[in-house]
Amino acid sequence: MSSDLKRKPKKKTPKPIQTNPNWSLLQQKLKSDSNNSGNRKSSNNDDSDNPRSILGKRKERPDSEVDGPKINPLAPVNDDTSLTDEVAMDCEMVGVSQGTKSALGRVTLVNKWGNVLYDEFVRPVERVVDFRTHISGIRPRDLRKAKDFRVAQTKVAELIKGKILVGHALHNDLKVLLLTHPKKDIRDTAEYQPFLKDKTRKSLKHLASEFLGADIQNGEHCPIDDARAAMLLYQKNRREWERNVKDQTRMRLKQKKRKPKKKVKEANHTSTV
Repeated sequence: MSSDLKRKPKKKTPKPIQTNPNWSLLQQKLKSDSNNSGNRKSSNNDDSDNPRSILGKRKERPDSEVDGPKINPLAPVNDDTSLTDEVAMDCEMVGVSQGTKSALGRVTLVNKWGNVLYDEFVRPVERVVDFRTHISGIRPRDLRKAKDFRVAQTKVAELIKGKILVGHALHNDLKVLLLTHPKKDIRDTAEYQPFLKDKTRKSLKHLASEFLGADIQNGEHCPIDDARAAMLLYQKNRREWERNVKDQTRMRLKQKKRKPKKKVKEANHTSTV
């Protein structure tokens, strides 16, 4: 049996083939590249919770873009243009005489919601020598078809009569309008005690930024925005403001009542002497 079994020939181990050294280097490089790609795939799987776009890492947008356009805090909440019990006024002046004297160039009135009641360019009685455009925003062309001063003055007087007049440094506006208004009906944001810092007045621009988050008077002034800012400052503090006005009125009445008594006592004393 053993003789019948054929012996299997032994397999000859092939001799190693000598390859070009450049080919060996290329194979090693391909292997290393495949390993690196495998690592990258695994790392991408690990980062599946934080996916990235095919264009790379997404650029973070500023908050302003995410939140959308910024809302103007001075924008009216409705379109009601009726005359209300509170009216805000702002005027822009031009220079007359030698340029140092102020004259009315534009006057604006808004109601308590900030809607415009009256907004007109005004032609001063005297010749304008300085338009003060960098502040007033008024140009020569604006006054060519402007309202006559007397017409504007009469209209403003009608609108503010019997109303609470709101504004900033209103004595300047009333001065160029040649008008007066009862002190008890004036609500001046330049004079309101809580707005004063170390007994010094703050500009309307500063007050609007601090209390309303509104950015106004950057360059040429807009009397509509200024009047709206003054009105909104008043409306936000209306309750406390009116309470202060009532308290001050009571104190004045008490002081007036005390003064006549002193005079009567003095008269009685002189008569007895």
